[in-house]
Amino acid sequence: MSEPATEALCPQRWSLDGTWSLAFGLDAAPAPADPAALAGCGWPVVPAAVPGNVELDLVRAGLLAEPFYAANIEALRPLEFNQWWYRREFPSPEYPTGHGLDLVFEGLDCFATVWVNGVRVGDSANAMVAQRFAVGAALAPAGQPNELVVRLRSAVNAVRDIPLGPRDAAQTHAYDSLWARKPAHAYGWDIMPRAVSAGLWRPVYLEERRPTELTEVFITTRSADASQALLDVNAHFRTDTAVLDGFELRVTGRCGASVFEARQPLYFTAAKLSIHVPSPRLWWPRGYGAADLYETTVELWHQGRAVSRWTCRLGIRTVRLDRTPLCTPDHPGRFQFYINGERIFCKGSNWVPADAFHSRDAARIPDMLALFADMGCNMVRCWGGNVYEPHLFYDLCDRDGIMVWQDFSMACASYPQEAAFQDALRREADWVVRELRQHAAIVLWSGDNECDCGYVGWWGAPLDPAQNRLTRHVLPEVVSSLDPSRPYLPSSPFVSPEMFARGGDQHLGPEQHLWGPRDYYKSDYYARNTACFASEMGYHGCPNVASIRRFISPAAVWPWQDNHEWLVHSTDPMIGISSIRYRIQLMADQLMEVFGLIPADLETFTLASQIVQAEAKKFFVEIFRQQKWRTSGILWWNMIDGWPQFSDAVVDYYFGRKLAYHYLKRVHTPVCIIVGEPESWNCRVTACNDSREPVQGRFSIRDADTGATVLAGTLALPANANAGLGHLRTPRGVQKLFLIEWDANGVHGVNHYLLGTPPFDLESYRRWLPQIAALDGSFDAAQVGQ
Repeated sequence: MSEPATEALCPQRWSLDGTWSLAFGLDAAPAPADPAALAGCGWPVVPAAVPGNVELDLVRAGLLAEPFYAANIEALRPLEFNQWWYRREFPSPEYPTGHGLDLVFEGLDCFATVWVNGVRVGDSANAMVAQRFAVGAALAPAGQPNELVVRLRSAVNAVRDIPLGPRDAAQTHAYDSLWARKPAHAYGWDIMPRAVSAGLWRPVYLEERRPTELTEVFITTRSADASQALLDVNAHFRTDTAVLDGFELRVTGRCGASVFEARQPLYFTAAKLSIHVPSPRLWWPRGYGAADLYETTVELWHQGRAVSRWTCRLGIRTVRLDRTPLCTPDHPGRFQFYINGERIFCKGSNWVPADAFHSRDAARIPDMLALFADMGCNMVRCWGGNVYEPHLFYDLCDRDGIMVWQDFSMACASYPQEAAFQDALRREADWVVRELRQHAAIVLWSGDNECDCGYVGWWGAPLDPAQNRLTRHVLPEVVSSLDPSRPYLPSSPFVSPEMFARGGDQHLGPEQHLWGPRDYYKSDYYARNTACFASEMGYHGCPNVASIRRFISPAAVWPWQDNHEWLVHSTDPMIGISSIRYRIQLMADQLMEVFGLIPADLETFTLASQIVQAEAKKFFVEIFRQQKWRTSGILWWNMIDGWPQFSDAVVDYYFGRKLAYHYLKRVHTPVCIIVGEPESWNCRVTACNDSREPVQGRFSIRDADTGATVLAGTLALPANANAGLGHLRTPRGVQKLFLIEWDANGVHGVNHYLLGTPPFDLESYRRWLPQIAALDGSFDAAQVGQ
């Protein structure tokens, strides 16, 4: 084990990643209970990768077929009842006398016991937060070998004897998820397979614990505008020094030519100071300005020398969420984010698991987030059925100006209210908020995903969500204590007391999840929705044919009807139990709705499905943008899959872009021209400007069949506002395609509008598709769906 390259003022780390050994067997008597008993049990032993997941180790060892292919994911069910024993040896590092040493698991999934040289050093029961154990006393002398052993119990068995209360509820196939602090999707979802995994899924390392060092630093923006910002610095340190004299805190930050610095003597282990930053370079969401970050250093000095250092990339910005408890005709609603005092129109997508096996997340995250940046998303919602992402994710969002809506990890369930569960969730939230709060990109903490909806109708007689102590007491208390300047939303969608008094329908609120009947995408449910902000809204689309052939076996590629593999990848996580079987038929129904036919071959089926999805999602964004500021944002579902499947994602698991990706990228541009639906013989043409700069330019709209220009003129848009450009006179009874182009402040933009009511002629659309593609050359029409 090599010495790490570290700065002298920061704790040293020694990585324990790499190849371990993995033994496994049924988690039932007479299973071993400690390392000594493991030696004689005769269980299989295979090499294991750390970070890793046990299923991937079994695949590499030839003991398990590739889980993402065909229906192989169903073979994971028996593995849920195993226990897993990781083992490795490592030499004791050299570190100064008087310093401590911690063993850190950034991802320990899930019910774990840890031994060092036969000494039990700790236990854990949360897969989503880091676990830290003091191990210095258990280690051999420097340079001598040590044995590290980790037992992971079956997550299903670990909770099987905990009784569920009468109000505890989950999806039929996922009751075992309620008491286990694992991501909810692992138990099966309509977007993820059931893979109740185990593993050391994030890095493992030893970390030096110094007797004198900074233990916590948090810098917040109290106020900010173009002339001045006021920062508050909160810091804490520990020391074994008997007399607290001679300590000083020094803070410096730089972003280009903008610099700030401050010093303060310390007479206690806590420090608070304020810093004025003249003419600050503010952090702005994408499209509204630069996402400026200050390289910031906080140092603890003692007796004239630096002894500890903490660094971050600091975004100076303020955030406020203006929301109302109702959105009805008599109580018009608002759900509006303000960054640095400026109203922001939010455009983006939901972030679902990067991979069903989370040890692969880190390798996928940069390319996944690059899709958000490329598309011009200024917000991503981290959905509550997932894990908490690593700093890498938030660092990239900080850099790229992508605001993060962060759910706590609970979804679509009524979680236990017992004191033990409240305590476990409080510890989890305490870690999450402390760990992530320095990231400027995070603009909202949200208690959960759709649990309020469950309270008011999914699980039987309606219950007032205000009775949920987890999201009404535990989580807001943590956020208020540790991150008071950032807004908190109890649930998404949030059912306020005023909404519950009126029946609890989420459509009475300003922020909604718009799924509805999944019928024609321009039906009244979608076109006349009442939401001020849609935090979920999706539509199905087939992955590319090449991708389908990677995860469906040759014999099952076609036809789609009564196709078990298609159902598994639709996703129906436990066929016969979960009853999530509608999605393949739904895709076919949507094709019939729009084109009046269901293609008889895979290639045409895929193309038609991608066209329908692309037009639908483009329309969803357009109806929200046209109504700015009655509406303030849409986060459609979703950017990219976490496993190979038929879904609402616009990029498949293998990074194959569907047609919707290209259409959405066009309507996400800060300046966009949109043609509305016919009313009174006319389609209104609206220019949207989601930026802080006024816009000038020109535009034209052409008939795709004749090439004739039907409307043209100049653009003159105020900052962050919409303006009407005129009307296209046309009846509802014709089907046409209009091609839209504009130049605004020197930037070229394009869009199109499909006029008419279904059924549309698929062959006509295929003839139009090359013209749509040629508007900016961003995709090859001949390759759509292939």
